[in-house]
Amino acid sequence: MEPIFLTKAKRNLIAAQLLFDHELYDESANRAYYAAFQAAVATLCTVGVQAEGMSHEAVQSTFSRELIHRRKIYPGHFKSYLPDMQVARIEADYKNRFVSKKVASQQLKSAKEFVERVEQEMST
Repeated sequence: MEPIFLTKAKRNLIAAQLLFDHELYDESANRAYYAAFQAAVATLCTVGVQAEGMSHEAVQSTFSRELIHRRKIYPGHFKSYLPDMQVARIEADYKNRFVSKKVASQQLKSAKEFVERVEQEMST
């Protein structure tokens, strides 16, 4: 059975794509971030780190420390994905402006790469 957080990540990725396709870029950027965040929680849990309930910053730093630097499961460029995507999500949710199509597109691209790689690693 697939871990719940990986299922949530994949559902949020689908939602992000649907929202993007309907030109709802703020909402797409939000869901894309959560897709990647939940994928990170899922993969941390599979290696024995209790990530459920962790803050966003704790998940980000633990993912980087444990899975990129220490265990070398994920590539180094993934280190910036979650923090960068969170910045775009915060802009989408809390700033007095809209996220551009370009930003939303990058957010979606990063989320897809992140979720797909986590799914691949978890299936091996």
